[in-house]
Order: sequence, then structure tokens, then C-alpha cells
Amino acid sequence: MATAGKVIKCKAAVAWEAGKPLSMEEVEVAPPQAMEVRVKILFTSLCHTDVYFWEAKGQTPMFPRIFGHEAGGIVESVGEGVTELAPGDHVLPVFTGECKECPHCKSAESNMCDLLRINTDRGVMIGDGKSRFSIDGKPIYHFVGTSTFSEYTVMHVGCVAKINPEAPLDKVCVLSCGISTGLGASINVAKPPKGSTVAIFGLGAVGLAAAEGARIAGASRIIGVDLNASRFEEARKFGCTEFVNPKDHTKPVQQVCFFM
Repeated sequence: MATAGKVIKCKAAVAWEAGKPLSMEEVEVAPPQAMEVRVKILFTSLCHTDVYFWEAKGQTPMFPRIFGHEAGGIVESVGEGVTELAPGDHVLPVFTGECKECPHCKSAESNMCDLLRINTDRGVMIGDGKSRFSIDGKPIYHFVGTSTFSEYTVMHVGCVAKINPEAPLDKVCVLSCGISTGLGASINVAKPPKGSTVAIFGLGAVGLAAAEGARIAGASRIIGVDLNASRFEEARKFGCTEFVNPKDHTKPVQQVCFFM
């Protein structure tokens, strides 16, 4: 592409202070360095994790910063050493990446990569300790290695997953976090035996994905628990067979589920 190797100016939603409204700014996005990829973000969604760290509750504040980690986009250019991705590839960002070499990456029981595991306190690239974002020469910090609230972003190649170009980016962008979190919690962690009973607490995006994972695993009863009864009908589409609203019971909800 004509922009490869050049600084790109684009719009980004910048958080200047904790809890203050994001500001649409023109930022400069530097070219990707070794083992990095620059991606044009076409769709991005909002996760509660973005809100939590924007509010700066319970962690070291780091501002100014570009948040965002659930997204879909197209590779614009790649840095030295990148062979598995090429300009034009459709991709999703992955905030817990894979170097493919460490013991965790080679294990079937863990995805906490020694190099690319999620690090909310790191606001720069791993390779050289610098940010790829700037405004008037002043750096803007990254967020969990993705920073998708920008029209262009730079990520380590291990934090980028290539997907089928026919997949609609406006829908599969949530696979970057919410859906994979819930689905993986069921299939890879809970591992419910076929014919088992599973209770899902909370029927938001993560909970619905967990229900779908339990269904795929073969659970025969999937109990959806939520304070919002309007979610129950939609949850049926994701495998929930029964529902409990804690507000309708005086007993602890775990006892209600156990004796159903």
C-alpha cells in the first residue's frame, strides 16, 4: 500500500484524563517495526474493561491513552520479520497474544504467554519501549497492546489473528474479547461433561457465549441466572434451557439452582 513505511495521520478517541470524556483527535501513527503490524480498524466495540481502566479504578493511571480492544480490521502494512500476515488480510486483535515459543504457548492448558500476556500497565510497544501514537510529537499510550479506538493501530504480530475475509467484521469484532472469553470459559476451563447441568450467572455477551460453549460441550441443562428477565428469551437461542431470577426467590440462588 502507498502508506507503507510512512506515518499515517488519522482520527482517534483519546482519553486525556481518568473519567473525562474521550476527545476525537488527529493522531500520528508510526509505521510498524520488527514483528509488528499496522491495522486499519473498520469496526470496534466497547467492553466494560475499557470503561474500568478509563475510570482508573484500582490500577496505576496512565494517560493520555487510546483504549479499545474488541475490533475488526484489515492489515495495512507489516514490519520486518512478519511472514504470517500480509497487507489486505482481515484480522482481529488479541490482547492476550501468543509468541508460539514459550512454555505457556506450547501448553494445551494455558494461554498466558510469557511475552504477550495481557499487561494493563504497559503503554508502549514491547520491541523498543516506545509508543507508535503521537500528537504534536508527544506520545499517546497504548492499551493492552491493541488500542482500537483509532482508525489505525499498531500491534505485535502475536496479538493479531487472521480470519476468513468473508466473516462480517461488524459482527465478529466481539470475538476479540467477550465471545471468546465466555466460550473458552465453558469449553476450555469448566469442560462440562456431556449430559451435565450448568448454571450461567449473568446473561450479557460473556454469559451468552458461556451458554453456547456449554451447549457445544453437550450439557443437557443450562440454567441462566440474571436479574433482568428480558434477557431470558434471547438466551434460549444460545442454549439456555431454564432460567432463574434471584429477585423471585428468598433462598440463595445457588440453592434454587441445585434443587431445580
